[in-house]
Amino acid sequence: MSDGRHQEFRKVTLADPLVEPLLRELTHEYVTRYGPEAHQEMTRYPVDAFAEPHGVLLLLLEDGEPVAGGAYKRYDDRTAEVKRMWTHSAHRRRGLARRVLAELERTAAAVGYRRIFLSTGPRQPEARGLYLAAGYTPLFDVTADPLTIGPLRFEKPLPALLPTH
Repeated sequence: MSDGRHQEFRKVTLADPLVEPLLRELTHEYVTRYGPEAHQEMTRYPVDAFAEPHGVLLLLLEDGEPVAGGAYKRYDDRTAEVKRMWTHSAHRRRGLARRVLAELERTAAAVGYRRIFLSTGPRQPEARGLYLAAGYTPLFDVTADPLTIGPLRFEKPLPALLPTH
């Protein structure tokens, strides 16, 4: 980066202390937008759902501190499902989520997934905008009021990558 900050992606597990801001802020976002029952979303999947070889949890670190992250888990043999997209509240509007999404796509393609799928809540217009801008195909009527159609689902084909040696 031109401003001298060192950025790197790191694969982590849910037990890694670096994941704490992601879990805390996402839980707060979900509960604030969808009510107390949304707290369950953060414990819906087993810990190993986001672990290799079928999943991954990535953090974007800036000078060693987590500023953004995301994960995918196996949806089916060909499809990875993106979950836990997050940008630290102090680092938004810098394009970090787009970088995380691109790295998740690259990582998923590298392990053989050919499609990526995700859903976001109807009260997350910034997420909807991110996925549309990143070339995802909406699997819902984009002209409908999001609050009338439930989760907003998207998909995107992934390129077939040659294995690296």
